[in-house]
Amino acid sequence: MRLSPRRRRHIGSLAALALSAAAFAALSALSARAETTLTAEEFDAYVTGKTLTYTQYGEVFGIEEYLPGRKVRWKATFDTCQYGSWFAREDLICFVYEYSSTEHCWQFWRSDSGLSALSVNDAPGSELSEVAQTADGLDCPAPDVGV
Repeated sequence: MRLSPRRRRHIGSLAALALSAAAFAALSALSARAETTLTAEEFDAYVTGKTLTYTQYGEVFGIEEYLPGRKVRWKATFDTCQYGSWFAREDLICFVYEYSSTEHCWQFWRSDSGLSALSVNDAPGSELSEVAQTADGLDCPAPDVGV
């Protein structure tokens, strides 16, 4: 079936309008989140003294214990813990761990089920979600045991 030039322009205009609407919706969602992004003080008040479990895509992503003084213990596997700290950079919460000089920065916000977070390196849709919270610490070996 061959379309007339007028019909092709009409279809092109509708496609552009649909893409614009999708882009606007995505921007609106990011703006709404930005309005509720936790400040460093709010984040600190929420997490200090807690151990939170996060999921991504329905699977456990890791467990982090938030210690006083912006210190953390991160456990992504059953038997390995990483020790580190967090700091604020503008509206982001950034983490640095003992065996890596790479910063891991996230935008955190409150949701109905707890904290949600999106890495600066990830696209919307890959957020982490808090699924469990406890006052119990992580079961981690002391650093450098047996060295």
